[in-house]
Amino acid sequence: MVKEDRKVWKANYFIKITSLFDEFPKAFIVKADNVGSKQMQQIRQGLRGKGVILMGKNTMMRKAIRGHLDTNPGLEKLIPAIKHNVGFVFTKDDLSEVRGLLLENKVQAPARAGAVAPKDVKIPAQVTTLGPEKTSFFQALSIPTKITKGTIEILNEVSLIKEGERVGQSESTLLNMLNISPFTYGLVIDFVYDSGTVFSPEVLDITNDDIISKFVQGVRNVASVSLAIGYPTAASAPHSLINGFKRLLAVAVETDYTFKEAEKTKEYIKDTS
Repeated sequence: MVKEDRKVWKANYFIKITSLFDEFPKAFIVKADNVGSKQMQQIRQGLRGKGVILMGKNTMMRKAIRGHLDTNPGLEKLIPAIKHNVGFVFTKDDLSEVRGLLLENKVQAPARAGAVAPKDVKIPAQVTTLGPEKTSFFQALSIPTKITKGTIEILNEVSLIKEGERVGQSESTLLNMLNISPFTYGLVIDFVYDSGTVFSPEVLDITNDDIISKFVQGVRNVASVSLAIGYPTAASAPHSLINGFKRLLAVAVETDYTFKEAEKTKEYIKDTS
């Protein structure tokens, strides 16, 4: 009976994930490390009406996608991205807006021993509330201190944990003693899927102004190369015309030859008063 229920559950999961891909043209591939069930529920509530979260085993997600490639071949690009503890956030809305909702749903968390640090952790110079009996604990971590009015003072900012390192028991205990919760946890976007294209979330930071700026710089580069090698292009044509006019104007100024556009310049040179 249990085995049969398991088969039904898998079949329903396959139907659900494929129907979501058919309904929603866009999705985020998100990491869910250190996200508990309560926080996940809060994230779902925050996305209500904007997105749908679906988690699951990587093997099942990949199998469901492979079985749906005949209908939606573009999904094949997602398969390499399904690794570690990931899931999907499906949406029809603006990707930047939905990403903003995900970033808002983060919670502060202590540094637990054994956890991989998602960022550097530094302890600022400060007067703590800890008594002198804790001095040896700081000494073991090579943190310079002194006693100020009966409490331990950390003399300098200390780099305690580097990003990517595992948090040690001593570092975890110290941060807890200082009431420092250095990490924030939430769904972290690994990749973005949009109508058969998979790309990095950093692409969402590109604005229209950025695109225009890059385009203008490209046009300038094309114009510079075209002028340098004497090969006319649409980008170099305005510069070529201006340069040609300047040469004609220089000839007219130095000779009796003239033309309408040069007359004002020649008159100005004759009578600079």
